[in-house]
Amino acid sequence: MKRNLLLGVVALAVLGAGAAWLLTAPQRLGDDVLASLPKGDARQGEVVFWAGGCASCHAAEGAQGDDKLKLGGGLQLVTPFGTFTAPNISPHRQDGIGRWTRAEFANAMKTGTGRAGQHYYPAFPYTSYARMSLEDVADLQAYLLTLPAVAGDAGPHELAFPFNIRRGLGLWKRLYLSDAPVVPEPVSEAGVPVDRALFDRGRYLVEGPGHCGECHTPRNAIGGPDKNRWLAGAAAPTGDGVIPNITPSDNGLGSWTTEDIAYYLETGFTPEFDAVGGEMVAVQENMARLTARDRTAIATYLKAIPTH
Repeated sequence: MKRNLLLGVVALAVLGAGAAWLLTAPQRLGDDVLASLPKGDARQGEVVFWAGGCASCHAAEGAQGDDKLKLGGGLQLVTPFGTFTAPNISPHRQDGIGRWTRAEFANAMKTGTGRAGQHYYPAFPYTSYARMSLEDVADLQAYLLTLPAVAGDAGPHELAFPFNIRRGLGLWKRLYLSDAPVVPEPVSEAGVPVDRALFDRGRYLVEGPGHCGECHTPRNAIGGPDKNRWLAGAAAPTGDGVIPNITPSDNGLGSWTTEDIAYYLETGFTPEFDAVGGEMVAVQENMARLTARDRTAIATYLKAIPTH
């Protein structure tokens, strides 16, 4: 009897371990999806580069001018989970992404899966990039490959147990990785119609490459975004301070017009003529490189989402 019980416990343990291994396995893009990957247009990729703020994490801290295009990584993000180090994403063939295939790059961007099949930590905002189009992903890679090659490994992350066990991220991804839009329909203010084309473009930029929700949305104890409070403001992920509410509430952008938001993204000045500060300086400088229509689209989206 005891022997049978022991065998049953062992069998359940083996089944549980097998199930956990399957549930935490990396989920890559399907062959049919990868077959449709375009070659990529570097000119269009430059737009994606600035919309995504790639230089903010992967260039040297405080980089200006052409130095923003030297993406050797090294920036350290100190969080409650440990210290994450932004990697080298320059086209260096040994230390960067110079030898990556289009499929490998697309899997990194849209599924958070590395070349060796490892899970990436969501300090790399692939939960937002999952909503990017394959065309934009391909264009971004094409542009990155035109930039200066920078030698040098940026260094490892510094994480304590259990956060240093990457395999567990497979379960986290099942909870929080999705390409579905967060705000499927615009919220009309006092019956005023919303320009749907501008809203859709703004949603794509904010929820996708712009990854605004990564900082402006509160997170739970395991780092998952609370989409019920989308863009409602959050504790700063790296250090003290608060990331502001950017929903159209009284505590957020309720008093700002669409024109005010677009002007702020272009110039860095608020309606009260205060200047942008902190980490938002780099974001605003990136947004200023977009077209006026794209900035208006972002503003249209931010004025037509639920208030919190």
